Amino acid sequence: MSDDPHFDELMARLEAGEEQAAVEVCDRFVHRLIALARQHLDGATLRKIEPEDVVQSAYKSFFVKFREGHYHLTNWDSLWGLLARITLRKCRRKREFFHAQRRDVNREVSADPLDDSSIQEPAVVGHDPTPSEAAVLAETVESVMRGMNESGRQIVCLSLQGQSVAQISDQIGRTERTVERVLGRLRERLVRECNEDTEA
Repeated sequence: MSDDPHFDELMARLEAGEEQAAVEVCDRFVHRLIALARQHLDGATLRKIEPEDVVQSAYKSFFVKFREGHYHLTNWDSLWGLLARITLRKCRRKREFFHAQRRDVNREVSADPLDDSSIQEPAVVGHDPTPSEAAVLAETVESVMRGMNESGRQIVCLSLQGQSVAQISDQIGRTERTVERVLGRLRERLVRECNEDTEA
C-alpha cells in the first residue's frame, strides 16, 4: 500500500486486466522511455529498429508479468524504475542481436529479437529510485547539451523528437557518421551517469 490512493487504485485496475489502466500507465511514461531507449541504441541498431518498438516490447513484458504477480510496486518511482530497467535490458539485447558475430541481418526473416517475454525480470525492485534519480536522464541530457555547439544541440533535439540518424543527417546537412558520433558521446555519458541496473 502506498501513500498515493490513485497509484493503488491504478495498480488494482491493472492487475484486474482493465485496458484503460494499461493506457494510463503507458501515457505516463512512454515519452521518457522512448528517450531512454533512443540514447541506448547505437546508429546501426537504430537503422534496424525504432525506439518505440523497444518500449512497446518493454510494456508488453511488464504487463504480462505484472498480471502474473511477479512485481511488487509501492509508488510511481518504483514503477518508473522497473520500466526503465526493463527498457535498458531490451536495448542491450537488441544491440547484441544485431551485432552478434557472424549474424547476417539481411537473412533474418523470422527471428524476433524483442520477443523475450519468457525471460524472467526481477520480481521485486531492489530499491525505489528517488525523484532525482528518476529524472537523471533529462538532467544529464540538458547538462551535455549545455557543453555542445549549436549543431550538436540540434542533433540531440532531433533525435529526442524521434528522427533517425539518416533523417537528421539530411536535415542538418552533416554526415551520418558525424550524427552518430555526437549521439555516441551522449550515450557514453548517459551510461556512465545513469544509475540503472543493466545486468541480466
